Amino acid sequence: MSPKKPRPNDLLPLTPRMLHVLLALTDGARHGYAIMEEVQACSGGRVRVGPGTLYEALQSLEKKELVEVVPNKPGDDPRRRYHKLTPLGRKVLQAEADRLTDLMRVMKAKKVQARPT
Repeated sequence: MSPKKPRPNDLLPLTPRMLHVLLALTDGARHGYAIMEEVQACSGGRVRVGPGTLYEALQSLEKKELVEVVPNKPGDDPRRRYHKLTPLGRKVLQAEADRLTDLMRVMKAKKVQARPT
């Protein structure tokens, strides 16, 4: 009998680091340095992920089958490893977005407002 696949909600909540890495991969496969740049760009420079932290997150996400390594394209630097979201990874990211939306709804009802950046 094959092991049971986890449901997206079983993998929540995501750590902030994992959330940022999954978000960086929503547009397609990226190598490590490109993921770090995307995280910084999407967060307006507020979040920076260093190489050690990134690769630890990628290993964890691979183990959970949320991302996978994809073959390099011809001409790419063979030392680079490209990662992409798996279908489960995309579902988990959507489940996290739903969870955070619900949380924001509660915060708004309790009059907790985010300060303008």
